[in-house]
Amino acid sequence: MPADHKTESANICVGGMTCTTCANTIQKALSDTSGVTRADVSFAGEKVAIEYDPEQVALSDLTRTIDRLGYQARLRKSIFPVGGMTCASCVSRVEKALRGVRGVVSVNVNLASEKATVEYTDDTDLGELYRAVADAGYTLGKESAEIDGISISAQREINDLKYKFIFSLCVAVTIMALGMITAFDFILKPYLLWALATPVQFWAGLRFYKGAWGALKHKTTDMNTLISVGTSAAYLYSAAVVLFPQFFMQAGIGHGLYFDTSSMIIALILMGRFLESRAKGQTSEAIKKLIGLRPKMATVVRDGAVKDIAIEEVLTGDILLVRPGDKVPVDGTLTEGYSTIDESMITGESMPVEKKAGDTVTGATINKTGSFQFRATRVGKDTVLSQIIRLVDEAQGSKAPIQRLADIIASYFVPIVICIAIVTFIIWLLIGPQPTFTYALLNFVAVLIIACPCALGLATPTAIIVGTGKGAEYGVLIKNGEALERAQKVDTILLDKTGTLTVGQPMVTDIFTVPPFSEDQALSLAASLEQNSEHPLARAITRLAGERNSKLVKAGDFNALPGSGISATAEGHNVLLGNDVLMQDNGINTAEVQREVAGFRDIGKTVLFLSIDKRIAALFAVADTLKPDAMGSVNSLRSMHINVVMVTGDNPRSADYIARKAGIDNVIAGVLPDNKAREVKSLQDKGHVVAMVGDGINDAPALAQADIGIAIGTGTDVAIETGDITLMRGDMGGIVTAIALSKRTMSTIKQNLFWAFAYNVILIPVAAGILYPLFIRTGVPDALQFIFGRYGFLNPMLAALAMAASSVTVVSNSLRLKSFKPARFEVIKEGGVTMAIDPVCKMDVDEKKAAATSDYKGKKYYFCAVGCKKAFDSNPEKYLAEKK
Repeated sequence: MPADHKTESANICVGGMTCTTCANTIQKALSDTSGVTRADVSFAGEKVAIEYDPEQVALSDLTRTIDRLGYQARLRKSIFPVGGMTCASCVSRVEKALRGVRGVVSVNVNLASEKATVEYTDDTDLGELYRAVADAGYTLGKESAEIDGISISAQREINDLKYKFIFSLCVAVTIMALGMITAFDFILKPYLLWALATPVQFWAGLRFYKGAWGALKHKTTDMNTLISVGTSAAYLYSAAVVLFPQFFMQAGIGHGLYFDTSSMIIALILMGRFLESRAKGQTSEAIKKLIGLRPKMATVVRDGAVKDIAIEEVLTGDILLVRPGDKVPVDGTLTEGYSTIDESMITGESMPVEKKAGDTVTGATINKTGSFQFRATRVGKDTVLSQIIRLVDEAQGSKAPIQRLADIIASYFVPIVICIAIVTFIIWLLIGPQPTFTYALLNFVAVLIIACPCALGLATPTAIIVGTGKGAEYGVLIKNGEALERAQKVDTILLDKTGTLTVGQPMVTDIFTVPPFSEDQALSLAASLEQNSEHPLARAITRLAGERNSKLVKAGDFNALPGSGISATAEGHNVLLGNDVLMQDNGINTAEVQREVAGFRDIGKTVLFLSIDKRIAALFAVADTLKPDAMGSVNSLRSMHINVVMVTGDNPRSADYIARKAGIDNVIAGVLPDNKAREVKSLQDKGHVVAMVGDGINDAPALAQADIGIAIGTGTDVAIETGDITLMRGDMGGIVTAIALSKRTMSTIKQNLFWAFAYNVILIPVAAGILYPLFIRTGVPDALQFIFGRYGFLNPMLAALAMAASSVTVVSNSLRLKSFKPARFEVIKEGGVTMAIDPVCKMDVDEKKAAATSDYKGKKYYFCAVGCKKAFDSNPEKYLAEKK
């Protein structure tokens, strides 16, 4: 392909795929199309991601290729009113403008009705349609109706399967009843059975023939081939018996009719497809919920007027008005007003977040209280919600490495099954019981019908879809299936200190007072001096005063002293607040508090001195504090047998202090950001599977080097694509959730693969008649004769039931992941120190790390947190029994 040709990409939803062979058929056909540079088909996601050169091949040609194969390219179709058209030339210009938008497949503009009917892929940006028409000199109104949305199309297919299943089942039961009741015997009865079976075979079963023909045209086979050949063999044999009964009797060939078998097989397989489609629809509920969050309208302030517009018409820089209870339409910066916003739909954090002028707001979040105005900064596909939807969508369509084995086996599966069926037919035709042809035919059909590559193809992707969707629900964005699989192998986690283990902003941790001054008095005066300051240390003091409802007093004669502090008068006192330099310059003796100062500084805390009337009154120790859930998260990670390491640029003494509080044994201190990647590599060289947790910006090299890079952020400000896993919330519980979800998902995938392999390995030989030698000697028990007949041959109708059950079982097992819930951490405030405790943590800790102790029956017990002690004290025997 010439280098100057620009490629485009598109994601096309595909219906009608029944196994991975179908996906391979579509992928091969598209890849062989001139102009296509890449085509990746996701069977479970029912989607194809394609890159192509629009100068060589049109997107409409690619969708027609999919349709010609016997599948359905599911497209969206919308009708838009068009303004400003006056002649046929206008029509062509509008059509040309719309066709130039990425993802548009076809356009039909009607001058008389002044409407444009646009067919487009699911990932098309509707905002681009509006902008393209506006650039051409016309206006595109809000879409009138969505004729064929993806969910509507999928529901239509589910309904079609249901109706055809019910019809087939009723007909099959009727045929079976007529066949068993001899009172209804009459000369034309075989023709009646044939007439009843025909619409089931060629109307209800038409999808199987279409699929088989599409595969045959590309010289391949799939699940439809097995079903078509198997049911056709029973149907055509029975039709031949109806037409030429004398020939079969004279030849000594069994002349039974098996219209009931072919009809019931189709009915049962349609039932399986119906249940499978309905269950598969539930696997992608997470992405549907995310898409459903998108607001449809926005209130914009333009030229002094307030009006409601479609969300697609919002432009960057627009001033938007949000009232209480409204959804924030797009991302932006608050310019006027104050409110609290529920961001739980994006971050998973249930507590509303306060917003004031200058703060960022995120589209799809809900305004809880006051009205405000904000300036739009990101619209359309650039919003955080759109990025999350795209990331989750891509993750759900990705493949995990464990899937490769299933894909390899599935590619050879159908031809091998057909060979086994043919060999089975020949063997039983030669050595089987009389009538040999009948038993050979039924065993041939049973082998074809019972084989199920669908279960193999669904085992991995359905679990990935549910797992990644569940992660998004809790603010854990997993980039792809490979990251999901690798995360469960992690044995070492490196935690950056600042912003990961700690809050990332200074807080007052200690107040030391010198008699006769009290803590309340010291905090009140200090906050009164700092109430108008924006300095981080000043904000730490005023924040604590606010939490304690301290009374602020009127202060005057302010004098800010850069580099040292502030002086003022308050309540008739001369007050100084600042560092030791400020105290020395003003001749204030600090000797009596130097021991406390040294102690605070030894563990990395900043000390502020407060003096009142030339006498030292108090010390404020300020530091970046541990996150409330840090201890519980570390304990949970250790309970998963993961080695937790803290890496920081701080000095060793300060780092050790934070590590001890968090319960971390291994500390790497004094490491510059650029050298963190080297530490990750060093651990990998020792054979460890390493996860690095950082802010996604300063730690980018280390995140890239790690086997799993976990970017942790605060609220919606996190850079979504910086890590393999992105945590939308700033708490550490997301790390535990991500790894626990990975382990649970991989466990589900292994269960699915085991079931899929075991099912085929065990039941295909049974369908081939492997039990015949056993039952020919012992006889088939009466209770099993409905299943195995007289000789141990599997009833083809039950083979169809087993095949349908296998796929439904795999999908249903994946759906159990929807019950996954992350670890919850109980937050307890004791002695002014906030700690988080994992309620299921029953770990022993040594005396140095103990947050609490208890004596019981002459023995001392040490606990990682106060909550564990309380659980122990309430019922020691139960606690110890659970621990064992």
